[in-house]
Order: sequence, then C-alpha cells, then structure tokens
Amino acid sequence: MTVQTPNASPLFLREDEIRRGVELLYFGYTNMTRAIDDALATQGLGRAHHRALYFISRQPDLTVSELLKLLAITKQSLGRVLNDLIERGYIETRPGIRDRRQKLLRLTDQGAQLEASLFRELRKKMSAAYAQAGQGSVTGFWRVLEGLIPPEVHGMVAALQRRD
Repeated sequence: MTVQTPNASPLFLREDEIRRGVELLYFGYTNMTRAIDDALATQGLGRAHHRALYFISRQPDLTVSELLKLLAITKQSLGRVLNDLIERGYIETRPGIRDRRQKLLRLTDQGAQLEASLFRELRKKMSAAYAQAGQGSVTGFWRVLEGLIPPEVHGMVAALQRRD
C-alpha cells in the first residue's frame, strides 16, 4: 500500500504537520537503513560502522578529528568503531603530511567493496523514492533536510558535495 501524501496545509507549521514530518522522517530512515542492517550484522557491524565507512569513502584521508565531527559521536565510541574496522581490514591509517600525529583514514580495497555494496542497497531505496516523488519534491526534500543541519556543519556538507 502506498502512503497517500496530502498537500501540505497552508498552516504547515502547526503541530500536526510538524509531527507528520518527524514521523515520516523516522519511518523513512528506519526503512532505508533496514536494507543494510542485515548485511552489517553478518559482519558483526552496526550503523556507526557504516557511517564511518561511508564518510571515509567520500573523503579519503579524512582525519580522525574530522570524522568525529561528521559522525557527532563520542571519541570513545569512534575509537571502538575505528578499531573494529581496522582489525577487520576495512580501513587503514597513515600519519598526516603536515602533522605526523594526525591519523589519516582511508578505505582498503575490502572496505571499499563493503561500502559500495551497502551503498547499492541505499541507492535502490533512495532512487525509488526520488523517482516516485519527482524532481521538484526532491529539491524541496533537500531544502528541508538542509534546514535541519546546524550552520556550523554546513561547510562539512558542502565539502562532501565538492567531491562529486
């Protein structure tokens, strides 16, 4: 059954409309990530591992501190995630060019293969939803999501787009 999307009310800032948006965001995200949860679980990995793989893929030689900002998790949690990924051979580190104390992160071939297979599943979900909604709706969706991102993160998001 397809969810019927009514037009937004001219009073789109009322509580009912805000709650509908929050609920759709929750359900949409859950459904999208469910597509990769099983593949991650078979590897003994979770969503934080996937997010790390995704952003390292998007920005090879990302520093640990940059990844920490992107993921918005604690240093301790990131340490566990990175250790898991390094031990499994999915990412490798090397010292920074200007500061040898920095760790630069890069996917190994095995990590790139895993990230690509996970992304294929996400792409299927997003492509189907985008096609159903149409170009104008996709642009509107991006604008709403951009409005949810704090201003101090806008630069990091823009850097990801420059990689394409």
